Order: sequence, then structure tokens, then C-alpha cells
Amino acid sequence: MATSKQERTRENPRRNFLKNAAKGGIAALSLSSLAASAFAIDKVATDLNPAKDENAPIKPDHLIRSTPENTVWGYYGFNVPPIATIKDGDIAEIQTVNTTGVTRKDPEAFYKANNLPLDQQAQDIINIYKNVKPEPSGLSGHLLTGPIYIEGAEPGDTLEVRILDIVLRSGYGVNAVWPKGGDIGDEVKTRENFVYKYDKKKKTATFKEGLEIPVKPFFGVMAVSPSAEKGRVSSIPPGPHGGNMDLKHLVRGTTLFLPVTNKGALFTTGDCHAAQGTGEISGVAIEASLTLIAKFVVRKDKHIEHVYAESPTHFIILGLDPDLSKAMKNAALNAVNFIKDNMGYTFNEALSICSTGVDFEVTQAVDQTLGVNAMIPKSIFTNKKFPYWES
Repeated sequence: MATSKQERTRENPRRNFLKNAAKGGIAALSLSSLAASAFAIDKVATDLNPAKDENAPIKPDHLIRSTPENTVWGYYGFNVPPIATIKDGDIAEIQTVNTTGVTRKDPEAFYKANNLPLDQQAQDIINIYKNVKPEPSGLSGHLLTGPIYIEGAEPGDTLEVRILDIVLRSGYGVNAVWPKGGDIGDEVKTRENFVYKYDKKKKTATFKEGLEIPVKPFFGVMAVSPSAEKGRVSSIPPGPHGGNMDLKHLVRGTTLFLPVTNKGALFTTGDCHAAQGTGEISGVAIEASLTLIAKFVVRKDKHIEHVYAESPTHFIILGLDPDLSKAMKNAALNAVNFIKDNMGYTFNEALSICSTGVDFEVTQAVDQTLGVNAMIPKSIFTNKKFPYWES
């Protein structure tokens, strides 16, 4: 359950910037000079306002631990009891776990075989495996922390999730390949787990000498509960409610907007990643246990039907469908309409802008419902200023 006013002392760069931002301290920013690529999002907080005190902790209003009673196994639903209640504008520190490589039958075996410590996140995984049961109907999916009830959130509102920080909970992450898994699973003959160790100084991960993967942690699953008529749904396919989007750009300093369809929104998160290539073609990323520190804002002035994201430099618009070509079409249509509705252009003008100035990426191609995301640079709209995390 939630514990109030927990003060953290872990070392982390960009704390001062994010601490001020959490209080609404980022004023209107002119981003015409920030022509950063989509792949520079993770460093933009440092570029905008270098941290004066890198050790200054963010003080959340609530700590929500990854205990068995705070965990759901693979589903969301309007009738899933909330494990914590927070207020509009509160900051929550939410612990999550990732179990790739660990078996429910003998969870300790993975740590022994790979000479890994039984630290707090490992103990949480073991306790969850021993005490959390799958959904009775057979729905399967990720181990998730939630749901969290946000006071004041009503159907028709938008939940704004400001990602203030993402913290690694261990010194390793795991990727896996297995027969029939991912995009080319037919070519895979045996299952193999790859344990990536982190180099905190370099901010990289590796399982073999000569390889360094940049660590850019994010959450694969961030969701509100789908509408009541859908009942309980699996966490595997993403949807308008968010969910398993695997959007690698949702790093610290970015924002997710989710359409609220149930009272309290019922926010759930997990499927945490230390790094992921666009597409996630093996079926998983560097799966890792992470802590999310986020501010939750109920937006009565914003009404949306589909999830989208924002960074200091980009609007990130999603298209989803089981058919990748249709996901691309949905992303294109959603991006054109976003520019038309928010920037004051006609439909044809917005289409022209998308064709000449917007990048479309395959978000992921492995989760039943596939994703394409449009990266709309704010810098191309030279007559506009875009307030970001303004109080």
C-alpha cells in the first residue's frame, strides 16, 4: 500500500531539474532552438537546465511497493480493487518488477545460476511468484503494480502522467529469445536468456565483452483501466487506454496522456525495460525491475480518445492495430488530426506537414496489437510556444 512522504537519498543526475519540474517550475519554453532528434529525448532535461545538486532527492507523497498485495498478474479492469489512493497533483514512487528468466516453479534458481544477489527486487519477485495467482479466467500477461486510484478523475477527463524519474532497482537486466517468439521466432531453435550487466558510470549494459547497449529505462506498460463494458482485459495488447505500448521514448522528463473511462482512472504500470530497440523484435527488451516516480495530474480541460505522449521536443502520436499496415494508417490519421486540431492547419496542410516533417516509427511488432508512433517535432512550428509542465 502507499506510504506517505517518503524521502529518497539515492544518487541520480538531473534531480534538481526534475524536482523543480515536479512543482510546476518549467515555465513556457521556446523550443524553436531545440531541433533535437527523437533519439535525444533522454538527455533533454540536462540540456534545458543542468542540475545544480545532482543528489537532491525528489520527495514523493506516496511510496507504493512491489509486494504481492500490490501486484496483479496480467490484466486490468474497472472492478480490480485499487491498492492505493492518491490526490490530483500528488507524486507517487511506484516499485515494479520484471521476471524474465525467472521461473515460478523455482524462482531462486535463476539467481543462483547467474550468481546474482537476492536483493530487494529479487525477494519481491520470489514473494510475488509464491503468493500472486493468475486471473481466474485465464487472462495472461505481465506482473504489474496497481491499480492506483486518483481522486477527482472522472470519465471523460485526461490523466496526465509526468515522468519525473525512472530508477534501476538492480545491477542487471535480462533479454530472451525462444522458439516462436518475436518477429523471427520460426528461425529460433532453442531458448536462451542473456543477462545484461550494467555499467553505471558508462550508463551501458552488456552480456559479452565488446558490446555496450546504452541504458535508457522506460516502462513498457502504463495504463488506465479500459471502460467497464470491456470487463477485465489482458495486459499483452495495447489499446486506447495505453497499456503495453513499449514506447521507448517514455523516458524521464516526458509525459503520457491517458483517456479516463472509469472513476479514479485506475493507473497500472510494469513491463519495465532498461533498453529496447525500436520494434522489440525478439519479443522482449532488456527486461528490468524499475521504480517510477511520477506526478499525476487530472486534466478537466483536455478530452481525448486515444493515448498520446509529449516530450520537451516532440509530440508522440500512436497508431495501433493487429495489422501493421493499419497501425501505420491509424498513426498517420491521428498525427494529421492532431496537427489540424491543435496547430490551426487544414487537414490537407497537416497531411503535407506529416509527410515532410514527421518521422513514423514501428513502436513494437510483437504484442498482438501492433504499434506505430509519429514523432512530431515542436521546433517546426516556429510561431508557437509550447508550455511544458507549467504550473
